[in-house]
Amino acid sequence: MKITRIFAHRVELPLREGNYKWSGGKSVTVFDSTIVGVETDAGVVGYGEVCPLGAAYLPAYAEGVRSGLRELAPHLIGLDPRGVAAVNHRMDAALKGHPYAKSGVDVACWDIIGKDWGVPVCVALGGRFGERVRLYRAISQEAPDAMAAKVAGYRAEGYTRFQLKVGGDPDTDIERIRAVRAVLRPGDRLVADANTGWTQHEAVRVARAVRDLDVYIEQPCLTYEECLSVRRRTDHPFVLDENIDGLDTLLRARADLAMDVVNLKISKLGGLTKAKQARDLCVSMGIAMTLEDTWGGDVATAAIAHLAHSTPEDLRFTSTDFNSYVTVSTATGAPQRVDGFMAAGSAPGLGITVRPEVLGRPVVDVS
Repeated sequence: MKITRIFAHRVELPLREGNYKWSGGKSVTVFDSTIVGVETDAGVVGYGEVCPLGAAYLPAYAEGVRSGLRELAPHLIGLDPRGVAAVNHRMDAALKGHPYAKSGVDVACWDIIGKDWGVPVCVALGGRFGERVRLYRAISQEAPDAMAAKVAGYRAEGYTRFQLKVGGDPDTDIERIRAVRAVLRPGDRLVADANTGWTQHEAVRVARAVRDLDVYIEQPCLTYEECLSVRRRTDHPFVLDENIDGLDTLLRARADLAMDVVNLKISKLGGLTKAKQARDLCVSMGIAMTLEDTWGGDVATAAIAHLAHSTPEDLRFTSTDFNSYVTVSTATGAPQRVDGFMAAGSAPGLGITVRPEVLGRPVVDVS
């Protein structure tokens, strides 16, 4: 089997809630997503999705995905897509860095592997653990009472994990955390995610002000060193996200005991192949994980579900269903939330069928 064509579609994904706000006054109303297709001489086509959270979250932006594909695609024609190690080696040789631009191709190759083997991607990634995957809900940054009301509403829909967007004014963030924790029940999990928005002294102050509450602190500061300093001065469980972008930083964080939970994003790491490497390393080291991506719709949610469902349950802190946040469906067969949980599909590959009428004409097409 050989790759004969690589193409991509640009799709806009408006948010159901109108906008999404996080630290530093950053916000998004419509996500710019890229659906990547890999076609083979056997007639099998695989799909992946890359959707950066705007251009000011990670070193990634939407047009960069498509520009990267135009650079990468000519180097990949003729390769066997089932040889994901060789495909990734070729991509890394052809384009230094830019893992997010490679992610869609890699996920599409895993979709092809599943279809070729006749198994769901989660089976190819190691097997299915449990019947379903617990989800969290991200709560956009607003006034404390408004955020508490949204949490209460989502809790009524079955969610028991909440990622609260903080990283703003410390006094207001303390109110946000207290207001939301007050509407939760024992057993619910609350993560205060600052998305690098606090300075070190602000992060320490907030952590001390909510010392009496059951809350996780996620990525409080911009640098790894600042986060490590905060970690060593708080009793709260600690999550790292933005700083963990490869195996080297993951190993460093493990050696420093810098976190209790790590957030693994598929496109941040460069696709399912490298996310699986990081996941399997975390399993061997006993580190719990949130398994997700930067954003996306049906295709990204399917990939997330297969990665999460192939992860041992005791180390699967949580995951997310991005397709429930947006108003446009790009594929059928994608996982759908039920009472705060989702499940990876049982059909071969990612288990999705893209909607041509939604995708439109390709904006990248290399053969």
